[in-house]
Amino acid sequence: MRVTLLSSSRASNEVLVRVAHPDERDTDADLIAEYAGRICYQSWHKPNPATRRNTDYLANILEQGHHSVLEHTHAAFLIEGVSRHLLGELTRHRHAGFSVESLRYCPPRDYTLHPTLAEQENPMIRRVLQESWRTASDHYDWLYKYLIASGYKIKEAREAAAQVLPLNTSTDLVASANFRGWRDLLSKRLDLTANREIRRLAERLLAELRTLAPNSVQDITLKEQA
Repeated sequence: MRVTLLSSSRASNEVLVRVAHPDERDTDADLIAEYAGRICYQSWHKPNPATRRNTDYLANILEQGHHSVLEHTHAAFLIEGVSRHLLGELTRHRHAGFSVESLRYCPPRDYTLHPTLAEQENPMIRRVLQESWRTASDHYDWLYKYLIASGYKIKEAREAAAQVLPLNTSTDLVASANFRGWRDLLSKRLDLTANREIRRLAERLLAELRTLAPNSVQDITLKEQA
């Protein structure tokens, strides 16, 4: 699994002039969120010393639950090497946008190993997974070639043959959301009861978001497995 940042919100000069503190190095996303909050009350002169710094201002925003100011910043990521099972769970977050590798045009490449299976020492597990993938791949290839020989178009043959592929089929996608959306995803998928594969993805997304907007996710912490 690999997560790569593709794009993120940039603050304009208006934002920087209004809210950036000369002695701090706050990120663009955090400053945009503060700007959105301050415009609600026209509090540009920062009358409250307790919320003068960006980190303190956003800490108060998060504590009060005023998450709407986080909807003005966005981030898009390339997510590679995850299972179709994970994809099914990820796309339940309908506030996010997804562009997914198409099985109508792209043949299956490989399978993704679930974290629980990856930590097992029994060699039979890998053998079962490899044999299962090989069998599914062979069946896919046979169906695809049969349908092509029967006169179907490539995408028609691929979409039909893909029906025999398992949920661990590996895929790549682009996912984007505003920071309120990313926080909602993290609040659910960092939970210890979440599917371990998607929890691992959430951990990597959090690491990226901590770089992009540390003050906007300052209250999110990782829990250790019992």
